[in-house]
Amino acid sequence: MRIDKFIENSREFFFSLEVTPPDRGKSVTEIFNTIDVLIPFDPKFINVTYHQPHISYKTVDGKKVRDVYRKKPGTVGICSAIQSRYGVDAVPHLLCGGMDKWELEDTLIDMSYLGFDNVFALRGDPAFGTDRFIPKEDGYSYGNELVAHISRMNQGCYLDDELIDGIKTDFCVGVAAYPEKHIEADSFDNDIENLKKKVEAGAHFIVTQMCFDAQIYLNFVDKLRDAGINIPVIPGVRPLTSSKQIDIVPSTFGVSIPDKLKKMMDESKTKAEEFESGTQFVASLCRELIENGAPGIHLFTMGKGKSAKALFERIKRG
Repeated sequence: MRIDKFIENSREFFFSLEVTPPDRGKSVTEIFNTIDVLIPFDPKFINVTYHQPHISYKTVDGKKVRDVYRKKPGTVGICSAIQSRYGVDAVPHLLCGGMDKWELEDTLIDMSYLGFDNVFALRGDPAFGTDRFIPKEDGYSYGNELVAHISRMNQGCYLDDELIDGIKTDFCVGVAAYPEKHIEADSFDNDIENLKKKVEAGAHFIVTQMCFDAQIYLNFVDKLRDAGINIPVIPGVRPLTSSKQIDIVPSTFGVSIPDKLKKMMDESKTKAEEFESGTQFVASLCRELIENGAPGIHLFTMGKGKSAKALFERIKRG
């Protein structure tokens, strides 16, 4: 199921999920346990994040040795397992970071062979331990370059110039957007221009960074439409169920927390009351997004099936 075609043809409000691969050496059962409790709410697709390797250097026998370690491998395998186990479309993330053009193309070929209809294309954050993004040699520096590569494959064009009449892939390409501006962008307008480059390169739908204020999302969509960006914009949300999360989330993800939610958390006297206050607030946010025309809600589960389930139950109750 191509996500763009689903949205265009169904006009049906939907939920989707995002999960993260387990740490190296851990079981995929952790992800299944989260998805198992959310499947009854009929998610239309499940995104699986991708993580570039951590690169460090150590001294071995007096020589400096480059150490490459991927903490969370398995994105493509997990996507395949999800589609097999649940019959729900899985959307693998793919990053510019950590791979050159040929490695990216090989990964996309694997995704096509496995029958994935959708891919989520991102530049990715700077590698662990660095403060700026550095592409691999012969890699891409910007997300729009990766989107353009996928679009060329959709037209049957590959990196091998001698390859004639290559098989056309049929990927629907999703990209990320930031209703409160990407932390690295010089300005909000500059950030929208960068997003427009991804759309012009061939992106088909947008999922936003988590947002906790419906008006911020709605204003953002208006700005995108004014800029000529007319593809679907799916708001991302996340359950917030503890005062600790209220403290950590803004600096970690570059988002703001409404004063109303902060006040609700401050007035909660127990962890159970914090859980209830956060669930109530985010459920109301989702209903407001739905009522104001959002095509769907993309839920960042963060591996927390209990809080996600409670949120869905509250939304369904109204």
